[in-house]
Amino acid sequence: MLNPASSLYALLDAPIRDGQLLWIGLRPGRREAVASVTTAALIAGLGLVGDRYAKPGGSRQVTLIAAEALAAIASHLGLAVVAPDLLRRNLVVGGINLHALKGRRFSIGRAVLEASGECHPCSRMEEALGEGGYNAVRGLGGLTARVLEGGPIALGDPVRRL
Repeated sequence: MLNPASSLYALLDAPIRDGQLLWIGLRPGRREAVASVTTAALIAGLGLVGDRYAKPGGSRQVTLIAAEALAAIASHLGLAVVAPDLLRRNLVVGGINLHALKGRRFSIGRAVLEASGECHPCSRMEEALGEGGYNAVRGLGGLTARVLEGGPIALGDPVRRL
């Protein structure tokens, strides 16, 4: 735990720019195609309605990745783009550094979430992205979060650190 009087604490607590929700994906079942939607509902203590990970008490109720990370992953693989559904994350956000949300509460639309950890790549990245996929995603996989207060979310909603 950092000392609130330290200069590092002040830097970590400094303001950050709001982001925007750019993509929503629901994973209905193991190895099933990710459904891209324009709106969804977050339920407190569960996650996204229609997603297989919407379960009580889990720390991985929602997964987020930055659009900027998708561009970096594509670059590491020599590709023009990487589609978000290949990484099987729920939400793609842009304009906000997800690392600045680690351990913090944030809102998307009217819903309130809390970052619960990093979202590391799995061995399926080799299958989804090709050779080198796992290493291309390392350090860029995004965050996991718990839903504290539910609500509807839609493309274009602001993403704000609270």
